[in-house]
Amino acid sequence: MKKILFLLLLICASASAQKKLDKLLDTWNKKNVPYMSVETLAMPKTKAILLDAREEKEYKVSHLKEAICVGSNDFDLNETLAKLPEDKNAKIVVYCSLGIRSEIVAHQLIQKGYTNVYNLYGGIFEWKNADFQVIDTLGNATEKVHTFNKSWSKWLKKGKKVY
Repeated sequence: MKKILFLLLLICASASAQKKLDKLLDTWNKKNVPYMSVETLAMPKTKAILLDAREEKEYKVSHLKEAICVGSNDFDLNETLAKLPEDKNAKIVVYCSLGIRSEIVAHQLIQKGYTNVYNLYGGIFEWKNADFQVIDTLGNATEKVHTFNKSWSKWLKKGKKVY
């Protein structure tokens, strides 16, 4: 009975956190890029080009394996397009800390004709919260995640916060 009660509490807490993240993203995003969940991206059959829309100092702390740092403040669309395949149907997933900056970058790719572009729902925070691996600049697994600033750090529930 205690296990069932614990499981129900865990499910309720997860649903509540999901609703709060939904509200945050609804406040900041325009919903002009479809989301991809971290669980979908983590599936072995999901092959995608990963673009990290965080700043280089954030990327250097940790990032998703094989992600290309494109930044957001200094985002250069032409430079990024040069790194992408000519196939405009290639699957591209853009992420940042939570999914706000990445929507801006992803939308620019869509405007350039890319048809299979996604914004990673909850970004690297949600990825780490789901116990998926992040790596450092040497390619080693790490628990560290740059949290952009202290107020955004509340969204990272697992891992070691770096500011």
